[in-house]
Amino acid sequence: MNVHTKHSADAETAEESLAYQEAQAVNDSDSATAVAMQNTLLTPRFYTTDFDEMDALNVEPVRQDWDLLLDQMRSDPNRGHFKKNEDWDQIDWDGMEPELRKEFIDFLISSCTAEFSGCVLYKEMKRRGTNPDICELFKFMSRDEARHAGFINDALREAGISVNLGFLTRAKKYTYFKPKFIYYATYLSEKIGYARYITIYRHLEANPEYRFHPIFKWFREWCNDEFSHGEAFALLMKANPHLTRGGNVYWIKFFLTAVYSTMWIRDHQRPAFHQALGVDPAWYGQAVFEKTSEISRQIFPITLDIDHPKWQPLLNAMQDANADLDAARKRGGIVGRLKAGWASARAATAFARLMLIPAIPNEVPESVRLEPAY
Repeated sequence: MNVHTKHSADAETAEESLAYQEAQAVNDSDSATAVAMQNTLLTPRFYTTDFDEMDALNVEPVRQDWDLLLDQMRSDPNRGHFKKNEDWDQIDWDGMEPELRKEFIDFLISSCTAEFSGCVLYKEMKRRGTNPDICELFKFMSRDEARHAGFINDALREAGISVNLGFLTRAKKYTYFKPKFIYYATYLSEKIGYARYITIYRHLEANPEYRFHPIFKWFREWCNDEFSHGEAFALLMKANPHLTRGGNVYWIKFFLTAVYSTMWIRDHQRPAFHQALGVDPAWYGQAVFEKTSEISRQIFPITLDIDHPKWQPLLNAMQDANADLDAARKRGGIVGRLKAGWASARAATAFARLMLIPAIPNEVPESVRLEPAY
């Protein structure tokens, strides 16, 4: 492939898409890459795992649904979609309200890093594996995530910045997760990604005056990629039922609580961004939780009680503690360290209390396959 004449949206593999991105790296900015390199509780991470254990997964118990899903991915319905066309409006980045510009760029960098994190993990699984079912799945998933990351980078370049994805691959710290943790976390990140994108897309479809950037027009097809990726992990867990039984139910509750609370905190850090969208972060968070909880009933034996009277107050307590933690770290010194320790303790306590809210039992259906319905 001639990387100078083709676009990452047309690439058939993650490797081709990344080759295009490498050719563009001369335009990438150190500041955006530095933000993407950060490792905190709220920033997207790069993961590694026991690839041999993942390679040994057996999908025969869900063979019919598996083959249908892989046929859909093989048909590549979104090839060529993730690039600018006549629907892409020109944006006056210099004229954008400064706080909105800052928060929107942070949103794009975080989204780009999260998409690329998935690409790196899936690409490595495909490279190391020998199981044809698993390798083909991760070939398609890495392809999709590379396209998403490349498209976000194209949007960032209009603002004069972008993330050097090749440098991230080589230099960002990798966190080891057991395979089962990868299944829980990735399933949830893909499904909550679908819920986030489709909620914004439907809101802006009804209220186009709040669509302050053209990238939101691409969210429907984008979120459908996320949905199908989550379907693959639902099938993997259905085919290996020990992953959602016994003591693993507590891990599922932990990851549900962690993913929901992280999203709540992160979104409340971007008030100007959500105001520009015409969205209240609390309403948006609860709407996303409702969709994700309903979807996750396809495979998880529990859902969180997101309507419990203590649910939002404890999320807000975590958000307040995180804001105080950020301020304490910026202050530095002995006083800053003491305040940071107190804020961390408050956040941990609020999280523990969230975990103590009784979960709602769920009977997983015989067939887990779903189609996007929102």
